Amino acid sequence: MSSGRRLHVVSGKGGTGKTTVAAALALALAEEGRRTLLVEVEGRQGIAQLFETEPLPYEERRIAIGPGGGEVFALAIDAERALLDYLQMFYKLGGAGRALRRIGAIDFATTIAPGLRDVLLTGKACEAVRRRGQDGRWAYDAVIMDAPPTGRIARFLGVHHEVAGLARVGPVHHQAQAVMRVLKSAETAVHLVTLLEEMPVQETADGIAELRAAGLPVGVVAVNMVRPPVLAAPPRPEGDPAALAEALARAGLGGAAGLAGPLLAEGREYAARLALEAAQRAELAGLGLPVHELPLLAEGVDLAGLYRLARLLREQRW
Repeated sequence: MSSGRRLHVVSGKGGTGKTTVAAALALALAEEGRRTLLVEVEGRQGIAQLFETEPLPYEERRIAIGPGGGEVFALAIDAERALLDYLQMFYKLGGAGRALRRIGAIDFATTIAPGLRDVLLTGKACEAVRRRGQDGRWAYDAVIMDAPPTGRIARFLGVHHEVAGLARVGPVHHQAQAVMRVLKSAETAVHLVTLLEEMPVQETADGIAELRAAGLPVGVVAVNMVRPPVLAAPPRPEGDPAALAEALARAGLGGAAGLAGPLLAEGREYAARLALEAAQRAELAGLGLPVHELPLLAEGVDLAGLYRLARLLREQRW
């Protein structure tokens, strides 16, 4: 599964369930003996809510066991703490770095420079991808990032290229280049989550175009919350209300005359939705990427639902 990809960046229009898909992917990739890290960068604590656990701290914590017996760890990246790590790694500030935080300098820096915040968030995730244990093996077999929405994903991931151009020498330049090597390598894939609706599909197409223009590797399109078919065949809603009422009466339904009109109206609405979904599937097929569908969970997304989605992802072999 995952074709050698080790960094999976999951994005999507708001409301498409990208955090749910990212969490299910982390579970799916946690096959026997494998370790995955699920990274949150937006500070919403959505991962903690999905896994029904306490808010995640700025540390890597095991939160689940994958369907195949592997381990799922999670990390909520805090930009201020990431900047302190960065300062300690390259400049050995020690107590001086903590003093900067106490006087608000860290928060000031990350607030007035949004690009710096993105550098820190992506840099921390890429550090986890590159990290090795004492035995020389990768610390994590896969890192899954619950990334910002599709509308800003290309800029979010490409900010290191801008930083490398601004800082042409020194540790900042080398760090930015190292991160971009990971993000643009065959180890990385940016997956887009969408729904079978016009606006999410259009935003997905626009996001893919921007990612390709930036030289960032695009993975698969995940169509989330797909509703199951209600009928074995599409309805023919152009039927005659009187004829339908007569058929309902023969079947023994009381008040058949009052049911025929509403039933035909529902049939027309259902047929229109099927036509819209077929058109959106055709749009997605034209993007030249693998497209996988995940069902709408009628009972809602809970832990059992996450494991169900993870099983489906494993069967689809992302």
